[in-house]
Amino acid sequence: MDISTPETTLTVGEAADRVGLTTYTLRWYEQEGLVAPVGRDSAGRRRYTAGDVNWLFLLTRLRRTGMPVRDMRRYAELARQGDSTLGARRALFEAHRARVLERMADLEEDLKVLDHKIDAYRRAEKGTR
Repeated sequence: MDISTPETTLTVGEAADRVGLTTYTLRWYEQEGLVAPVGRDSAGRRRYTAGDVNWLFLLTRLRRTGMPVRDMRRYAELARQGDSTLGARRALFEAHRARVLERMADLEEDLKVLDHKIDAYRRAEKGTR
């Protein structure tokens, strides 16, 4: 007797909402090879599993941190090849991490300029009152 329960799946719209993408972007990710082919129901509609959604969360984080799509595609290819690519995946993430840290340092400098200008305008406003 099989007592397992079928895994709950999400429609393309539900999955897109869950990860903060549009349905168009989610389908584009699939077309670009960033997402492995998604399972389909008996009517041929995409059905996303928890594993699919977790993968999409990772992709959205990579994109938010500025990873180019070509690097995301490379990562997806490596991940599909299995454990023999662990070192290459780590190296890809380490290189991206270095770029993110550099961007963060640049943003901190930019923020200092903004803070300086805001402070200057506040002082000027106090002087005109």
